[in-house]
Amino acid sequence: MQGRSTKRQKEMARQQKQREKDAKKAERKTEKDQRPARGPGEEDPDIAGIIPGPQPLPDAFNT
Repeated sequence: MQGRSTKRQKEMARQQKQREKDAKKAERKTEKDQRPARGPGEEDPDIAGIIPGPQPLPDAFNT
């Protein structure tokens, strides 16, 4: 059977983890708000240069 102190410690750890998650979430939000907005027609930097369709095989497979 679990003691009261163990249960309390687990609850305190859960609350601390939630506070850390909330702080990270707030930090990401402020970073996002400070980032300059992309203009219309600008390419998304995350997918810049990606070519859709089949990709060439690596040299290891071309034997």
